[in-house]
Amino acid sequence: MALALEHAGVAFGGFQALTDVTLTVEPGQVVGLIGPNGAGKTTCVNVLTGFQRPTRGRVLLDGRDLSRLPPHALRRAGVARTFQAGRLFAGLDVLDNLACTGVGLGLRRAQAEHQAEAILDWIGIDALQSRPAAGLPYTDERRVAIARALIGDPRYLLLDEPAAGMSEKEAEDLAALIRRIAGERGVGCLLIEHNVGLVLSVCAHVVVLDGGRVIETGDKAAILASRAVREAYLGSDAEAA
Repeated sequence: MALALEHAGVAFGGFQALTDVTLTVEPGQVVGLIGPNGAGKTTCVNVLTGFQRPTRGRVLLDGRDLSRLPPHALRRAGVARTFQAGRLFAGLDVLDNLACTGVGLGLRRAQAEHQAEAILDWIGIDALQSRPAAGLPYTDERRVAIARALIGDPRYLLLDEPAAGMSEKEAEDLAALIRRIAGERGVGCLLIEHNVGLVLSVCAHVVVLDGGRVIETGDKAAILASRAVREAYLGSDAEAA
């Protein structure tokens, strides 16, 4: 059982956004995806969640090719995501943000509300239930977006820059939540982040992209020791420095 990209490529006209990218996320595992700006990280997430069809290669879910499924079908199949901008429904309160997602996934209204309440309580933000989504502080907005993504008990969760703009303490709390999602709920998580320290503290396995290609994979020690990773982030003179 796994969610995987297999030799994926994405081209926009003459621009190659991804080239031969392969990565795998298993249930209960947290995999990191890092790289400098423009490396192709969000494109990977978009391909895995149906927002972008690959030009080459495949999206596999438990061995099935789901490359041509639209986003809503992949969500129902158990692949959830968050977005960099949060994308909460500003006109609804927090509980309704989660509940309407549940209804969209086929739950009855009462079932959706019950599951929403349970997830908010599990994360520890049940006090936010009646708060308008439009007025939430930035960190709470991110936590609510993660709670909403957990509606329907997905097997895989893709987190696109969830720690952007967070303080060090807030990022540590986020790391603890991600560990709980993987460990207690058995969800396979793909963490896409510019905060490399956060990724290395949470992820047992990390994939590094640069220019749309995988330049390194491995554990924390392998990533820290990689000359290719240092050059991608610091430039070709990093070794001399």
